[in-house]
Amino acid sequence: MKKYQVVLDTNVIISSLLSKNGSSAKLLRQVGGDKFDINISAKLILEYEDVLKREAFSNWWSSQDVDNLLDYLCAVGKRHQIWFLWRPFLPDAKDDFIAELALKSGADYIITHNTQDFQRLTELGSKVITPKEFLKLIGEES
Repeated sequence: MKKYQVVLDTNVIISSLLSKNGSSAKLLRQVGGDKFDINISAKLILEYEDVLKREAFSNWWSSQDVDNLLDYLCAVGKRHQIWFLWRPFLPDAKDDFIAELALKSGADYIITHNTQDFQRLTELGSKVITPKEFLKLIGEES
């Protein structure tokens, strides 16, 4: 069976922590398994950290919980340095670094809840999919 290469958008990480029973949480529990690899960059990990440690989420999880999650993602993720810039490319320029990571890593999928934001990547061969759709693809959800 093919091991997919994916990039997880920040909204998937947030959703996984806000709803332990949702598709994003099910997907996050699969990270480090044998069906897919996550691809990361320093910028993506820093974005995860910035968003997850915002005051709005301080009642949901602790700073230590965030650090533990990020440590795990760094341990199991495939790390990439981005040396090129495709900017501006996407409608929201703040998402361009995710596009760059997807292209650099050869990711099969960008997994996001905002699929419309990344549709232009299909021009370059990347596929955009929701957590639920990806779980179906890998046989983890019907």
